[in-house]
Amino acid sequence: NELPEQTSVGDRIVEQVLASLRANPDAPVRLAHKIDNTQRTVGARLAGQLGLRPGAARLPAGQVQITFTGSAGQSFGAFGLHGLNLVLIGEAQDYVGKGMSGGEIVIRPPEEARFVPHQNVIMGNTALYGATGGRLFAAGVAGERFAVRNSNAVAVVEGVGDHGCEYMTGGVVVILGETGR
Repeated sequence: NELPEQTSVGDRIVEQVLASLRANPDAPVRLAHKIDNTQRTVGARLAGQLGLRPGAARLPAGQVQITFTGSAGQSFGAFGLHGLNLVLIGEAQDYVGKGMSGGEIVIRPPEEARFVPHQNVIMGNTALYGATGGRLFAAGVAGERFAVRNSNAVAVVEGVGDHGCEYMTGGVVVILGETGR
């Protein structure tokens, strides 16, 4: 039951995760995929489909873990929910974890990277915009407007650009390095 080659990474993970959960609803799901910056909103459709499952109870913490390698496009992990963990070995564009309500996103450079993570940007602007839950851990610096309108997410990042944590009403953000204005 192979999907066509032009199927997006987001579509592939939806099919794979839902098939695994249909086969064994209690088993952990572990996947790995390459990703490139033309792949946008990866994880968003999966979160929506997981939330729509008939009689779907909240997934156990970490039941679905998907590891990506490469450069993620905009809105990686948007609308993430409890039980969905996304690991990105590489970097991401803007809006990582937008509207996230649960789960976990980890972004780190590859082992062979020749740069110092706390001195380099690993994700774009406006990460965790409007997040109401979940966790984000980044081994690198985030762009501007990090965790804007965050109301309950937890994040650890090595630095942020201007206007970090604007309008933040809850949650915890630990910035280990420099901040912008």
